[in-house]
Amino acid sequence: MIALTAAEIAEITDGRLDADPGITPDSVVTDSREAAPGSLYVAKPGELADGHDFVDAAFRQGAVLVLAERPVTGPDGANYPAVVVEDAVLAMGALAAESVRRIRAAREAAGESLTVIGITGSAGKTTTKDLLAGILTTQGTTVAPQGSYNGEVGVPLTVFRADTGTRYLVIEMGATGVGHIRYLADMVQPDVGVVLGVGTAHAGEFGGVENIVQAKGELVEALAPGGTAILNLDDDRVAGMRARTRAAVLGFSAEDRHDAAVRADKPDTNPAGNPEFDLVLPGTDAGLHVTSRLIGAHHTVNLLAAASAAHAAGVPAAEIAESLSNQSAASRWRMERTERADGVTVINDAYNANPESMRAALRTLADLGRGRRTWAVLGAMLELGPDSIREHTAVGTQVVRLNISRLVVVGREARSLYVSAVQEGSWGDECVFAETLEDAYAFLDAELEPGDLVLFKSSNSVGLRHLGDRIALPPQSPEPANERSGLL
Repeated sequence: MIALTAAEIAEITDGRLDADPGITPDSVVTDSREAAPGSLYVAKPGELADGHDFVDAAFRQGAVLVLAERPVTGPDGANYPAVVVEDAVLAMGALAAESVRRIRAAREAAGESLTVIGITGSAGKTTTKDLLAGILTTQGTTVAPQGSYNGEVGVPLTVFRADTGTRYLVIEMGATGVGHIRYLADMVQPDVGVVLGVGTAHAGEFGGVENIVQAKGELVEALAPGGTAILNLDDDRVAGMRARTRAAVLGFSAEDRHDAAVRADKPDTNPAGNPEFDLVLPGTDAGLHVTSRLIGAHHTVNLLAAASAAHAAGVPAAEIAESLSNQSAASRWRMERTERADGVTVINDAYNANPESMRAALRTLADLGRGRRTWAVLGAMLELGPDSIREHTAVGTQVVRLNISRLVVVGREARSLYVSAVQEGSWGDECVFAETLEDAYAFLDAELEPGDLVLFKSSNSVGLRHLGDRIALPPQSPEPANERSGLL
């Protein structure tokens, strides 16, 4: 973290200082349980809890200052040392923006540079972020988000982990409305902006796909003329963003578009489902072969996006290809494969779901499952708005047409998926509807057999990732099932 005194924090955030002005925190947390000696604790109001209720706990853990929206009194009747602001989240953003500015200035004064890379898209952001960070780490000190920190709280928390020794700062940018990515981009001032794709995820929240296009394009609009916009030219909506940026455009394509400077030649998947291709980058005479350790052909887009951004950051082509071939999935529940001792294979891809990623996961299941009994355990895709029933119906139809052996649909919000599969396939017991996660577990625990391949896929809050973890555990038949129910 860049060093900021309490007095500077108050000035940057237009806050009221109620503390020793010389207090200098060395980390920032928004969870009191993560506070440590020297922390700045941000007491932000939340949907389920108010951070102000945990100020005492944060100081017991060692916090030295709180960024709060009102004073908080300790057991001794005195206020905790604080900077009091109108909006704690916006204050975090102001501190993050000043941190980036100071880091950049300090590095430039030392004859060095800071490269900030922003990544957005309806799917694949976290995987691309992980891949890119893996490449850049071989070149210099790199800070990238933990998990999927990609919003108005997560982006500042990522920035606060950077300091004047940081060479590369990778920022994942999510949004639930127009203007959100513009806010994040203004905060971190990216040198490189990556747009992966525009899907129908969150269409309900955004008020339509065109608003998603508007929001994702805010990243490339924020780039300076000396920056680089990395665009997926296989997505026509993204390709159209070329007209919205002052930066140089570096396009990539997994579908052999000849106007793309970065391409995947001879794309394929090996028997394990890993993408393979010859990576073509500007300035290379021949493609460099990449055999990824990720699962699913759809990851070719993420691999190309990471390669493009790394190229824009100056990484040699051979080192990009080598790193992409050596990296496995770094974040959990993204096509995470587990081989059980009894021969059941579990693929847990239930961190999130939208129509595009659902279709990609099912195609991967069908490809990997040739000669095996395949299971699709599916839950709802949330935040689709008025398109929800239509999109779930289309997924149910796809399951049947891909000849997936068995389908388990979990939860009422996904029932239209179950109904469409039954109608499309006239299935009997090949298709099961489970009201709850516990019902689904009991069914799968009884029915899975050695050699089966089972995919778990749903939106995050549905919780299928936890069901997938539970099924991935080795069978423990002597232990009563009700004693294991706490794992969900």
